[in-house]
Order: sequence, then C-alpha cells, then structure tokens
Amino acid sequence: MEIVDLRGKAWRFDERLEYLANRGEILTEEYEERVKEIIRNVRERGDEALIEYTKRFDGLELTPDTLEVPYEELENAYEELDERVKEALEIAEERIRVFHEKQLENSFFKEEEGIILGQKVLPLERVGVYVPGGKAAYPSTVLMNVVPAVVAGVEEIVMVSPKPNRYTLAAAYIAGVSRVFQVGGAQAVAALAYGTDSIPRVDKIVGPGNIYVALAKKLLFGVVDIDMVAGPSEILVIADESADPSWVAADLLSQAEHDELSAAILLTPSEGFAKKVRDELNRMLDSLERREIAKKSIERFGTAFVVEDLFHACEVANFIAPEHLEVVTAEPMSLLPYIKHAGAIFLGRYSPEALGDYVLGPNHTLPTGRTARFFSPLGVYDFIKRSSVIYVSKEGFDRVADLAEVIAKAEGLSAHALSVRIRMEE
Repeated sequence: MEIVDLRGKAWRFDERLEYLANRGEILTEEYEERVKEIIRNVRERGDEALIEYTKRFDGLELTPDTLEVPYEELENAYEELDERVKEALEIAEERIRVFHEKQLENSFFKEEEGIILGQKVLPLERVGVYVPGGKAAYPSTVLMNVVPAVVAGVEEIVMVSPKPNRYTLAAAYIAGVSRVFQVGGAQAVAALAYGTDSIPRVDKIVGPGNIYVALAKKLLFGVVDIDMVAGPSEILVIADESADPSWVAADLLSQAEHDELSAAILLTPSEGFAKKVRDELNRMLDSLERREIAKKSIERFGTAFVVEDLFHACEVANFIAPEHLEVVTAEPMSLLPYIKHAGAIFLGRYSPEALGDYVLGPNHTLPTGRTARFFSPLGVYDFIKRSSVIYVSKEGFDRVADLAEVIAKAEGLSAHALSVRIRMEE
C-alpha cells in the first residue's frame, strides 16, 4: 500500500489522487468495440448468437430449450439449503424488504379553481436483473436487486446469471424472481434489451457485472433503462488513532478481494497510523483465499493518504466520492454533516462495510467511480415511473390560457398559440 502525504500542498492536483479518481476509465476503449460486436450479433441473431457466446465464454452447451432454468430448480435449491444459510438469507430478505418499503411513493392530486393536477405512480412492467456467476456465488446480489423491484410492484422479474449455483437460485426463489436464464456477459444484457425468441425484452436492467456487462449497459441505455454504469468496487476509510489498525486493514481488504481493479483507500491525519494499517494489511494478505486478486488490487490502487485533519479528510473523500465510505473515528457522527458524496456511509468502529453487503437492509448496489456525486443507491424508486395527470375545466382554462398564449408567441411557436387561441374564441 502506497502512503502519500497530502498535507500542505495543492492536494487536488496530486498525481496519485488523480490516478485513483480516473481508474474507472482504464481499459474502456479497448473493450468497447468487442462489446459493440456482441450487442450487434445478439440483436441480429438472437438465441443463436446467445448460445454461441455462452459456449465460448462460459463453456456451457445450451439449446433454446435449456437457456431457461426450470422454476423447480429454484425451489429445489431452496429446500436443499443448509438450515443456517436458509435462515440467514430469509432474515436478510426481510430486513432488505422492510427498509425498502419506506421508499414507496404514492400518487397524488391537487385541485385548484377549475384545474386538477397530479402524479400517477406505477411500477415498471418487466425488469431484468444481472447477477454475476461462474466461480463465485452472489445470493446477496440477488436479494439486493430483486427485493426493491418486488416492493415496487414489478409484474415480471427476469434474472440472468452465467452458471448460477444453488445459493444464487435459492436466493432467487426467496426474493421472488419470475424467470431465470443461465446466460451472462454483454450477450445477456443485449438479450434483455432487445429480446430474443427465448428471453423477453425488459424495460430496465439492473445489477453489477464485469467490464463487458458495464459497457453493454452503458451502450444500450436509451434502448432500455439501466440503474447505473457500475465500475470496480471501492472503499474509503476515514480513521484516526482511536481506530484499531487491524480492523481498518481488514475492512480495506474486504473490497480489495473483489477485483484486481478494486480500490482500497485510507484517509488519516496520522502518518504513524497509516504505517500500522499498511503493516497489518500486508500481514493479513497471505491468509486470504483470494490473496492473488487482493494483492494486485492493493499494488495498483491501495493508498493511504495522510491529511491535515479529519475535516480535510472529508474534503478529500468528497472529491473521490467513494462507493463505500467508513468513518472510524472517536466521534464519527460529528463528521456526517461534512460528507456530501458517498454511495453508503458507515459510521463507527462496529459498522464494517461487509455488514451492509448482506444483512442490514440498505441496498448494496451503489454508485462507483465518482458517480456518487449524482447517482444514488439502488432503490424502489428505480423500479417505478411517474405520469403527470392534468384536467382543466372551462373555468380553469380561462384563468391561464392568455398566459400560455403569451409564452407560446414569445417562443415563436404559432401552432401552440393557435391551439390555445382557438379555444379562447369559442
């Protein structure tokens, strides 16, 4: 882990900080043309292209009849779960559901003299959920992406995942997924966006994935709605000397083990504390099952920035706008008013990011790569749409018609003005 001193300098221009802030752009251009080709093939050839790519990338021999996982397999996976795992997933589902029920929006109407105005809130009809698969199991991703859609009232939830295992399928059963297809990558995203003979076209695609998945979602935005363009995972910890260096090191590694492009960042006013965290992190690395991935992540992006004080730390954190932000200080609540940009904020020494990944309730699908400046965590609001409702009586029309005509003429839109004037002359 590299240690960089930001004290007494124009820190926004620091080379290491700039490198971390822009890491999401790495390899984008190299992969984009490949993703465009995959999208084009799936759009033109449908299931045939999907089956070819699944064999090439995932080593899975499929036919149009075996693309979909029979629903009975979801139920069987659930029934065969170890009871402790089943209980944990069910409690997690309940906590996620209860939290997201607070986000529900209601339709509303307001009436004035001769005018009724309102907003009608409706769930999307069909959404697609992408869940990474292959060697890893991500039942938590299933719960976090599906439960808000269920709470919103989405009619049909279509999940795609390459080689989904029993934990993923069981979570799909618990969460309320409608259909599961064992395909992944950019090809699965394209299939959801355009539809094929086997996979229905959806209105929105949510869920994390590798760079192929992220780029496919980005390129298909407009054809279909998406939650966000998610990049590699990241964690930023603000800590002072009251924190335990080994706890902080473990929290940093919890994201480094995700991906070689993941970033683990520490902000602290104490250079001595930064060195202790670095030493603890190096000591723990060799004991990790995913140590090779974590090592590469730490080597490329692991950084401890020494700052002037905790307020300076908040300023730097706002610039980075991290996906996960932990505040492990003597008085963590006191810093909350100064934090503007973060996907999720974890306050206090007993609030490791890993708890948020699984059982607390708030969503773990979060904005990455500085997009927390304008994106929010996934929520019920991502699965609804709003329609304006307008009723105007003759009395109401007479109150506002001349104003509309004046503005229409000012804009030079004579047909707009005519559509109002013709009623005024009735």
